[in-house]
Amino acid sequence: MTRTLPGILAMAAIVVASNILVQFLILDGLLTWGAFTYPFAFLVTDVMNRVYGAGPARRVVFAGFVVGIICSLIGSQIMLEFGPAVPLRVAVASGTAFLVAQLMDVAVFSRFRDGAWWRAPLASTLVGSTVDSVLFFTIAFAGFLSFGAVADEQVGWALEAVPFLTVGPVVPLWISLGVADWAVKLAVALIALVPFRLIVGRLLAGPA
Repeated sequence: MTRTLPGILAMAAIVVASNILVQFLILDGLLTWGAFTYPFAFLVTDVMNRVYGAGPARRVVFAGFVVGIICSLIGSQIMLEFGPAVPLRVAVASGTAFLVAQLMDVAVFSRFRDGAWWRAPLASTLVGSTVDSVLFFTIAFAGFLSFGAVADEQVGWALEAVPFLTVGPVVPLWISLGVADWAVKLAVALIALVPFRLIVGRLLAGPA
């Protein structure tokens, strides 16, 4: 437990920060500030996997999942103009996407861990990030899924037909939101290789 505690605390901090920052929109609502903090959850998972192995990494993931559920429960009780801050569909989508994507990250990292140092974190984060975005935005907003009239109505704004990424053909808004979010995750995946290398090197080197 002691060796995974820093990872658990880091994961919890990222999940809490992302749940708060997701309320703040930027770029005409295409992104939120949370889109820039959440991808670092994959960095935490990958560092734990490289240094301690898949088992401890999964424990960190499950801890983050629990923290995410708590955040969703709190958010569901905060009422805004158009309903709860965290509607049911969004809560289910968030929890499902986080757990599946992070566990996929652990599996892919383990598959490539014996290659070049950058291959495992890059491959696992790219796969995990893609799965995360697809699952979250589909479950949370797609019109072909239904969680009941009330739950669907709370996210109905995401079905508004608008130009793709504000400049392309007309598509449901949630598709643009998902692509923008995915693009940020890919960018962070590349940037995070630097802290991954530095943090892993420090932890494997041990005390000076």
